[in-house]
Amino acid sequence: MKLKKKYLPLIIGVAIAAGIYIGGKLNFSDTSDRLFTKNSKKDKLNRLIDYIDYEYIEDVNTDSIVDVTVNGILNTLDPHSVYIPKEDMERVADNMKGDFVGIGINFYTYKDTVTVIRTIDDGPSEKAGIRGGDRIIMANGDSIFGKDWSNNAIIKKLKGPINTLVDLKVYRRGEPELLDFKVKRNHIPIKSVDAAYKLTDKLGYIKVNRFAESTYKEFKKELNKLQKEGITELVLDLRGNPGGFLGVAEQIADEFLEKDKLILFTKNKRGDVEKSYATKKGDFENGRVFVLIDENSASASEIIAGALQDNDKGTIVGRRSYGKGLVQREMDLGDGSAVRLTVSRYYTPTGRSIQRSYKNGNKDYYDEYFSRIQSGELLDPEKIEVADSLKFTTPKGKVVYGGGGIIPDVFVPLDLSMHNETLTFLDRRGFISNFVFEELEKDRHAYDTISRNDFINNFKFSDDMVLEFQNYLNEKTKANITFVAYNEEVKQYIKATLADQLYGNGAFEEVINQTDIMIEEVLDLSNKDD
Repeated sequence: MKLKKKYLPLIIGVAIAAGIYIGGKLNFSDTSDRLFTKNSKKDKLNRLIDYIDYEYIEDVNTDSIVDVTVNGILNTLDPHSVYIPKEDMERVADNMKGDFVGIGINFYTYKDTVTVIRTIDDGPSEKAGIRGGDRIIMANGDSIFGKDWSNNAIIKKLKGPINTLVDLKVYRRGEPELLDFKVKRNHIPIKSVDAAYKLTDKLGYIKVNRFAESTYKEFKKELNKLQKEGITELVLDLRGNPGGFLGVAEQIADEFLEKDKLILFTKNKRGDVEKSYATKKGDFENGRVFVLIDENSASASEIIAGALQDNDKGTIVGRRSYGKGLVQREMDLGDGSAVRLTVSRYYTPTGRSIQRSYKNGNKDYYDEYFSRIQSGELLDPEKIEVADSLKFTTPKGKVVYGGGGIIPDVFVPLDLSMHNETLTFLDRRGFISNFVFEELEKDRHAYDTISRNDFINNFKFSDDMVLEFQNYLNEKTKANITFVAYNEEVKQYIKATLADQLYGNGAFEEVINQTDIMIEEVLDLSNKDD
């Protein structure tokens, strides 16, 4: 579901701590004697766990004790040094790799049944003939419906080794019997680029949701396509992007910066400095770029924004970014789990560290979003706190600040009409997506003759659709919800969700962006130079 991308700020904060993967694997093979000295105080932990394991009066899961202990240790360090348990590693690794082996469907559990929202374009399920609206009843002879089947259990059943077959029995509305499909598992991309299209004849748009292994390849493909279509300006939308691989951010920044321009530098505890420079291979060095950021743009997103801002390239539009300037590397703990440890800080080309303070603890660190709301910063740029001691100057004389995120060149306030508590709640709980699916199920063929472009640009809902949604919500929640103040916004979300379920491939963003005030600001900036 597209709507799951609309994260709550607090969830985004936690996701950033748990999911950001910057750097490579640590190699401790040549430092083991220094790190794990015999008879040191570090032996206390092993002695205590062994003592509990062998002598404690009741059976205890010592693995869980170790997990709690590791988390406790990391919590004393910084908010971004994290422990990843064994059971989470596959999901995290797939997400950062950018693909997994599966059957290629977007689904959710509807009335205890695996229901296909749509198939992945050119994926195994589409090739086999599965359609949106199909209910998967059985996989390899096992029933996979009912309350006992969680989404994780379903995914585990449908995933498997590449080129292996899974036999599916599918209920399709209007068919008298279950349909049989043999689907050959294959690599399924987890896309980093949500949308790429032309806003105007000269202005392209690319939205990137994270920086995984596959992100640069995806980005480059879409950039090349847009350039062939004649764009000379680009909107790079990094709103809500929590970061990812450092090297991928460098590659994307390199597309915009001339050879030998500094992208960033890192410094570790020993004072070792590593600098990263742009090469001559950038294909958009002469183009104009607008980078969109918000309070949930972090890490690798901030690297790109900071690199362009400090090199006086393009325009940063939006609100102050998250403020993560720490670099992590991963160490395998030998049992399938891993630790991602902060090993250095990164600095923008002018020498800024944009890492926020975490001296008051992790809870205070992640609650800062709510402090920004209370201070009024999300609505008024004058409320952003800056320190003169952290003032830096770009080569062309622009003043920029360190100490807590990237402050945009052009501020755009939070749109309270599209980001109010009611709509956020409905997004997060999936009510809009479920409602749209049920509406679509009434007559999927009604949209067969409507092209994607015609739907996005011309299709309109009446107010009756909003009333239907109100009735649906009130029946599901036993509440008394009305949308008098947000009638048009609700219609926009319903249309965007329907576009996503019908067409996918960025249709949601194309609809939502039609009334996005940050996009409108960029269009104004672009037109001023015509």
